[in-house]
Formats: sequence, C-alpha cells, structure tokens
Amino acid sequence: MDHARFADRAARGVIDVRHGPDALDAITREGFWAVVATFEGAVTAVRFAEVTPLAYAVGPGPVDVPWPAVDWVPLDRHWRTSLDRTAYLLAVEEVRERIAAGTVYQVNVCRVLSHELSADADLDGLDVLLRQGNPAPHAARIRCEAAGVDVVSASPELFLSRRAGRLVTRPIKGTATTAPEMLPKDHAENVMIVDLMRNDISGVCEPGTVSVDELCAVETHPGLVHLVSTVSGRLRSGIGWTDVFAAAYPPGSVSGAPKSSALRAIRDLEPMPRGPYCGAIGWVDADHGEADLAVGIRTFWAEHDDDGGRWLRFGTGAGITWHSDPAGEWAETELKAARLIGLAAGTVTP
Repeated sequence: MDHARFADRAARGVIDVRHGPDALDAITREGFWAVVATFEGAVTAVRFAEVTPLAYAVGPGPVDVPWPAVDWVPLDRHWRTSLDRTAYLLAVEEVRERIAAGTVYQVNVCRVLSHELSADADLDGLDVLLRQGNPAPHAARIRCEAAGVDVVSASPELFLSRRAGRLVTRPIKGTATTAPEMLPKDHAENVMIVDLMRNDISGVCEPGTVSVDELCAVETHPGLVHLVSTVSGRLRSGIGWTDVFAAAYPPGSVSGAPKSSALRAIRDLEPMPRGPYCGAIGWVDADHGEADLAVGIRTFWAEHDDDGGRWLRFGTGAGITWHSDPAGEWAETELKAARLIGLAAGTVTP
C-alpha cells in the first residue's frame, strides 16, 4: 500500500505524482506532497489526499503506525561497496591534491553499499526497526509504486524547513563517537559549510535577514555525536521551490566548497550515482506554506538494476579537507554505517 510517514504526520491515498521541474512547480502551488530528490537533482513529488497528525516521537519504544506493520527478515550481510577501502583512500588523497592545488577546499566523498533484496521484501518492516533502534528527528518512510519510490530514512539532518515565510537549514559537519574526540578539522569543516549555506540561502532571502543562529552545537545520536549549526533567513516574496532548489541544491554539507568544484570532484571520483542518498527527503504542505526536507543521509532505498534484480542501497561518506587522514576518513564512513547496517543485518538489536 502506498503511503508516507514522517516524525509527526502520516499520509495515504495517492492522488498525483510529478517528476522534475513540474514537481517543484506543483509543490509550490497546492496540496500535501512527499518529496524525494536524488543528489543528482531528479525530483519526485507524490501528492496524498489524507494526512494524519502523529505524536512527535523520536525515542526508542513501540512504533505506532496507522497501517499494518510487517516483519523485516535480516539480510545475510553480503554487502557490496561502490568504493573499496583502497579506492576510497586513493580518492581522499586525490581530494587533498586538489586542495593543495587550490581548486577546492572541501569535498564530501561517499560510497554506496548494496545488498541483494528479494522481490517480496517490504521496507515497512525496516522502517519500524529503524524507528525503534535508530530514532532520528527526520525519520521518513515514503512508498509509491507508481512514482518508483521506496525509501526509508533515519536522517538526523535538516536540509530546509519552511515556517511562516522563514527558511531554516541545519548542516551537520563533524562526526565522532564522543564529543571530546572531535578534532579541529571537524570544527573547520562545519564553519566552512555554514559559510556556504549562508551564501546559498541568501539568494532567495530578504537582504539582511540571513543569520547564523547556532554554530557547532554538539548533538547526540545513536552511537555517535555530530556538530550541528543553524542558519536561517526570511524568504523573499514570490519565491517558489524551483528558486530555492536552484539556489541551494544539492545540500552543501554533503557536497563541499566551493560547491561547483566539489561537485566536479565527486563526478570524477565516485563510480556510481548517489540517488536519494545525500539528496532531499521529506514533505511540503503548499496549502499552509510549510515544509521539512531532510538531507538524505542514514537512508536506505530499494531499486532494480538493468537486469531486473532488486537491491537495497545505503550510502555513507565523509568530508575531506587538507588535514584529513585517509584511514580516519574510511573509519568515519564505517562508523556512520555501522548501526544502521547492523540493524538491517540483524547483528544489532533495537
């Protein structure tokens, strides 16, 4: 059954599906839409007829879903990675060489993990498992067969929120197992991306209204801690989602700086598309002028390959700066993936 579920609301009854520029136009005009945008910029929006408020809860415990839950069969742990350890270390060194040459300051280098998935495997069960075992403030489950969308996200990161004409972004840069283990590099990464995001949203906000409301706050999540900053501004009159995406997409925290040079490096170094990973996942309520779009990290999605095989994908990555240690960055990708992959594989219990 097609449906969508977020931290504080659920939706069902698909009445429209839009893709590409038409999707961005539609979510500006009217209706409640679940949105999935790939990192590469392909936007899909699914309009739902019925929206049900839910008690906002991100803590462990029973998950109350407005439709029958299904079980999740643990995977057999045979995961493939788009970049193995050797290739990832070489990619980090290549980024450092580009930084030394002055073409870029920071690049997020990612890899995609893949596991074969049976035709009848239902990601609803994985969604319940993640909500119990890895609660996240921007958790999302979006399923729509007609749209080709089958996504489960446990994202901790807000890409863009809109309330009362104000646009807010909360980039995450800096990851460790505990706050004392944060390195100076982590703080430098965060500040660099805050500057990028200030510039991005300034293009669609009233002059003088963009501010950094919080810088490098420590935020705790299951198994790790992050540095999180908050940037906000007041949207200019008449700004639609096409304008916002043109100014701020893809998210700076998972791209790099300068963004154009970082995206060039990503195209050169990553062997497969990221898809929904590092894209945008969430909802837009055009009728009330509200929205919550998360950065698509800590995200699983199901898709078919060219041979008809069905795969479960999961992405993980790290921000690379001149001070990066290649082995340490590989370890960070493992840290970010460990708990969620463990839940999916049955080696970590909720």
